[in-house]
Amino acid sequence: MTRHALAALIAALPLSPAAAHPHVFVDVALRFQDDGAGNLTGVEVTWSYDDFFSLLIFADMGLDPDGDGQLTEAELKRLRGFDLVEWPEGFEGDLYIHAGGQKIALDHPVPTGIRVEAGRIVATHTRSFAPVPADGLRVEPYDPTYYVDYTLAGPVILPAGCAYTIREPDLDESQRAFRDMLAQLSAEQQYEGVEVGNLFSDTMVISCRAPS
Repeated sequence: MTRHALAALIAALPLSPAAAHPHVFVDVALRFQDDGAGNLTGVEVTWSYDDFFSLLIFADMGLDPDGDGQLTEAELKRLRGFDLVEWPEGFEGDLYIHAGGQKIALDHPVPTGIRVEAGRIVATHTRSFAPVPADGLRVEPYDPTYYVDYTLAGPVILPAGCAYTIREPDLDESQRAFRDMLAQLSAEQQYEGVEVGNLFSDTMVISCRAPS
């Protein structure tokens, strides 16, 4: 059962009116590619899954039967790209990049790496996109359903001359906004689920100095 199959289970349940809470926790690292002319052209995304979810994946896929947290090369080969198999229409990969008010279209992911560190699955993939000026880009990793909680733990690697700042969400304010949103929905709408992940998202803004 992959990450998205697990998410489908919770999507069938009503949201709690008390608080929104995720079930899977992922640390995110990003390495951006550029064209040498101030434009970004792609990003390598690394997802480090929490140890409990990693154990669930091992059990579901029949990996690591001795429970030592070490996978063989054959097991790693089976695991590679496990989180990219189910990619339903409209799914955007839980990564959003905006240039001003325009959302950048990201190509389908290509798996590039898999390993296990301290019992955690660390999966890497790349996504390309049309060249876009790096300065001022806004990057947000989040699951719209907030089933998965993404944290921009880094590292974040950018072209020379660029830097970034990360704004972490105010979780108390995010929970208040979530409850206010639920209060405006019917019970049926709540049962179907609402998209609230952006309320709890880290936001990264890229700034680049002008070439001399």
